[in-house]
Formats: sequence, structure tokens, C-alpha cells
Amino acid sequence: MNLWFRVIWLFLTAPFRARIEAPFGVSRLDFRVWPLDLDTNLHLNNGRYLTIADLGRADLLLRSGLWKAVLKEGLLPMLSGSAIRYRRELRPFQAFTLESRIVCWRATSFVMEHRFITRNDKGEAATAAIALVRGGLYAKKQRQFVPAARLMEMAGYDGPSPEFAPEIEAFLAVESGLKDR
Repeated sequence: MNLWFRVIWLFLTAPFRARIEAPFGVSRLDFRVWPLDLDTNLHLNNGRYLTIADLGRADLLLRSGLWKAVLKEGLLPMLSGSAIRYRRELRPFQAFTLESRIVCWRATSFVMEHRFITRNDKGEAATAAIALVRGGLYAKKQRQFVPAARLMEMAGYDGPSPEFAPEIEAFLAVESGLKDR
């Protein structure tokens, strides 16, 4: 099963799933590891994790209602950095859930978290991988990123960003350091 089928499925099913309240709602998408997702070690390819995380961010846009403003204003979602920690492998045909959420924001960027949740041998929820990504929405016509506060207002939220946890600050520092190189 190629990613395109997952994208089509996401867009077709989004209207029938519950709305996600921005900015604190969580997108939960169920997947299975298909043969085209595998690497030579016969587990989910490390790059495929980030590709599947794209679907979680798309689901957040779709089900929060923000996608209408994105289309109307010609905004492009763009990432500037990511970090991922792999904890457990995902084997062929293994089911997993992708949980995606906005963690915090400042200026023109958001930090989002993606958790890949599976079941351990006892049937308990276990994190297979966790990723942090930094990104924003880019206005093509103005050639600049849209302020995060404005995007939150479009989604119906006018409150402040949650506090930045130390690990988020560390992630942003590494991302900024790489940018400066």
C-alpha cells in the first residue's frame, strides 16, 4: 500500500470523523505496516515515520477546520526541522496509531509532536517512536510565514501558547544551530 492511498483515505474519511479542537486537540490515525513501508531490516523504514507524520499534520489541518483558510489564502505548510527517537521497531503488518498534536508556538512557527503507538507483548500501549517537528504556514503571495497567533485566531483560539518545556527549547536550539551553520 503506497502513501498515496493513505492520503486519499485521509481526505475521504476526514469529514466523517470528529472535529479536532485547535490548538489542543489530538489527531489519532490508525495504520498498519505494509510491505512498501519496509527497509532491508524488514521493519518500518526510518524515513517512512516522518512521511506518515505528514498525514497527522494534514489531519490536524483538516479536522480543525483550518484547511479552509489555508486553501483560501494559498498557504503552504512547511517544516524547518525535525527530531525523532526510535524506541521499538514496527514489523510487517503490525498495527499502530499515530498521535499528532501541537505542543506550542511562537512568532511564525509551531512545534508539533508525533507519537507512534503500538502494543507490547502484554497488549499494553507502547511508544514505538516519538518525533518533534517545527514548521509553519507560508504565504506564497507575501513571501513570508504567517504569524502563529493569526493562525490560532483562524482556528478559533485567541489564548497564549503553552510554556516551552526544556526538551522543546533544546530541540529548537539544535534546529537554530543547524540553521546558522
